[in-house]
Amino acid sequence: MQSIYGMLGISPEVEQFGERVLAGLQERFAQIDAVAEYNQAKVLAAMQKNRVSAECFAGSTGYGYNDQGREVLEQVYADCFHTEAALVRPQITCGTHALAVALSANLLPGDELLSPVGKPYDTLENVIGIQPSPCSLAEYGVSYRQVDLLEDGSFDYDAIKAAIHEKTKLVTIQRSKGYQMRPTFSVKQIGELIAFVKSIKPDVICMVDNCYGEFVEMQEPSDVGADMIVGSLIKNPGGGLAPVGGYICGTKACIDRCAYRLSAPGLGQEVGASLDVMRALYQGFFLAPTVSAGALKGAVFAANVYQALGFLVIPNATEPRHDIIQAVQLGSAERLIAFCEGIQAAAPVDSYVKPEPYAMPGYTCDVIMAAGAFVQGSSIELSADGPLREPYSVYFQGGLTWYHAKVGILMSLQKLYEKKLVDLRV
Repeated sequence: MQSIYGMLGISPEVEQFGERVLAGLQERFAQIDAVAEYNQAKVLAAMQKNRVSAECFAGSTGYGYNDQGREVLEQVYADCFHTEAALVRPQITCGTHALAVALSANLLPGDELLSPVGKPYDTLENVIGIQPSPCSLAEYGVSYRQVDLLEDGSFDYDAIKAAIHEKTKLVTIQRSKGYQMRPTFSVKQIGELIAFVKSIKPDVICMVDNCYGEFVEMQEPSDVGADMIVGSLIKNPGGGLAPVGGYICGTKACIDRCAYRLSAPGLGQEVGASLDVMRALYQGFFLAPTVSAGALKGAVFAANVYQALGFLVIPNATEPRHDIIQAVQLGSAERLIAFCEGIQAAAPVDSYVKPEPYAMPGYTCDVIMAAGAFVQGSSIELSADGPLREPYSVYFQGGLTWYHAKVGILMSLQKLYEKKLVDLRV
């Protein structure tokens, strides 16, 4: 292994350090495999129930009327996530777009949106109107309120109760941490929060941003009361094969409105050509539990490697996992850039380029992103990114296989080691 890793530029010192860390993770990896086995059976059962056939892989053009593959795939998603309906479309360009569709479809002028989990992910600030933007919810008369988490990262139930009033129409819960050094919420925690909110106002819509969390646990937020769960197909549920797309699963009433917002009132789910992507969407969803498990092993390995080196990591080396993202507080721009250079150098695509901090659309400061992916921006493939601001934390995720995720972490460590930014003798 040292020989083949040496061909990739990983030194014996780094490879040996990684092996010492890996020696203690076999029981943890077995637990991840057990969850993947359960979720694989769940996906398979949904596909068999809906009689997926080769005819489902044929694409449609134009209006996309009577697209059998599209209709069956949406029912597969609904059955797998235990919801009444689903909207799964290549026309949804990203996770932010899926969230924007879900929010704008179910909020009307005079309604209020509440986030009981603090600040939303950076790109949603424009959608909501926290950062003024044309076509934001604020521009259409939707108000916004948030309740910050307590210092220990838990929900401030007293403040949440005080924030809910007659205008509160929709509560948005971001499962993953975004660019924040806070814990990701478990499905159990999300269920408790939803139950609390609905005990105060039963008719409020509870939406969960499920990005990065699909198939990490045996349950999804839709199993514990969420009216909508929303995500991107170039993250977990696309299995690395989906070239584009997003999904919204939930109650029929919510999904009908989302379909009208995505296409047009009166058209809804009846239109939307699937072109030639259906086979990839089906096969990617079938592989998603296994691919997500590989990415999860990579996140656990990263947590253990960087905690052993003295860095703050969230989650820590032994905590339960609720998404595939690993945050590492590196403490300096130099370390953040070196880490991302290592991830890029480990990529199968564009490994020869160096990532540079850049003013990305939708973000409030320069961001560095490393992602040599087969699908542009695919976060289920090996990638890392972070804003160039204190405390200079990097957010690592993905890896279509556990072995590639391992190489990525070792290469990130290699770049830090070469620049004398870490000491492997700890």
